[in-house]
Amino acid sequence: MRLKADLVLFFVAIIWGTGFIAQNVAASYGIAYLFNGVCFLLACLFLVPFYAFKRQNEPKIDPKSQWKWMVAAGIILFAATIFQQVGLFYTQVANAGFLTSLYTVFIPFLLWVGYRDVPKKIDVIAVMMAALGAFLLSTSGKFQLLPGDGLEILGAVFAGLHFVIIGKYATRFEPVSFAAGQFLIAGLLSFLLGLFLEQPDQLLALPMIGAVIYRAIMPIGLGFTLQVWGQRHTSPIDAGIILSLESVFAFLFAWMLLHQQLAFIQILGCCIILAAVLISQIKDLQKQPL
Repeated sequence: MRLKADLVLFFVAIIWGTGFIAQNVAASYGIAYLFNGVCFLLACLFLVPFYAFKRQNEPKIDPKSQWKWMVAAGIILFAATIFQQVGLFYTQVANAGFLTSLYTVFIPFLLWVGYRDVPKKIDVIAVMMAALGAFLLSTSGKFQLLPGDGLEILGAVFAGLHFVIIGKYATRFEPVSFAAGQFLIAGLLSFLLGLFLEQPDQLLALPMIGAVIYRAIMPIGLGFTLQVWGQRHTSPIDAGIILSLESVFAFLFAWMLLHQQLAFIQILGCCIILAAVLISQIKDLQKQPL
């Protein structure tokens, strides 16, 4: 089951990598709150039919407990995604990609502070390798501090906290209903704020419509739901390292679809991230059954 969960998270990393293209479209129109809000609300609706036909052998869930953590996860997810999206207005995509991936660094420290889970040395090494790889991949080794970078770091902290919450409590949740619930909370918060801060007619532009539909169904609806399931069977640290591959896939899709070129140092960054993922898997697969 552990191997299946890791393969699912690997697939999520691919999906999330494609999401940066849709987010860049929204950033070019200067819209964040309404974009996130509509995406999350559509993703919630997208999951309704799947919940209706959910597996009957799921463990019994305490509704009060699930709602409590759905609301908490939804608020955290709202903060993580809105800081990331607004930050794109004031920083380069390269900076945003690297700083967002720092959630892999924050996860062990959040676990240590919140739950007294002391990370293993090999985990710390893998996390730092993933961060170094993301730095080389996103910035080509040249980082210029920009005004939006602080927002991206805040988004990464909340993203790390979201990983911790899902990882610690995922076994108590029914994945589809939990995902739909957190989408509803994050979507309502984003959409209501957007009504006061942005112009709704911006969503009617054809590129925006395409970006909203794609992000709602794939990176959010499918990606975050599979994340909940995958983290039921793997640790938050390992999940974060696997999902850090999203930065690799983001650049690969930019290379294939937008014809952007990868420098040697960026390819080196990809290799370092991949090595970090392999380290995180080998040290656990040696001890656990598949």
